[in-house]
Amino acid sequence: MNAKGSVVKDRRNPLKVARGLGSSQSGVGHWWSQRVTAVALVLLGVWFVATVLCLLHADYPTARAAVARPLNALLLVAFVLTLFWHAVLGMQVVIEDYVHVRWKEVALMVTIKFLAVLGALASVLAVLRIALNP
Repeated sequence: MNAKGSVVKDRRNPLKVARGLGSSQSGVGHWWSQRVTAVALVLLGVWFVATVLCLLHADYPTARAAVARPLNALLLVAFVLTLFWHAVLGMQVVIEDYVHVRWKEVALMVTIKFLAVLGALASVLAVLRIALNP
């Protein structure tokens, strides 16, 4: 019963009630992470495109020097890490929604996270090699 004395009907599926399933509020953090990384990617993407356009006709030493600048190196690392994180979040949603065999879901998630970490580490290493080598 609610505060007015009327009966409140539980609108959940009876099977979910029996299993104890329902809204667990666990998806909110994932949703916010996707939105924050999307906004960060828009801002960092604008910077990245502007930088690439400025370096479009530059020679190799000039482009390397531009990437080696501390602010540009930091923003490039932030862009790469945010890009991979956002990609993993998006793929996780797709896998959870469309893969219904538990072992396949787990295998795909482990593979995607492994490849994302590997790609992010390789990208950060490449930026650091450019930024830290004279």
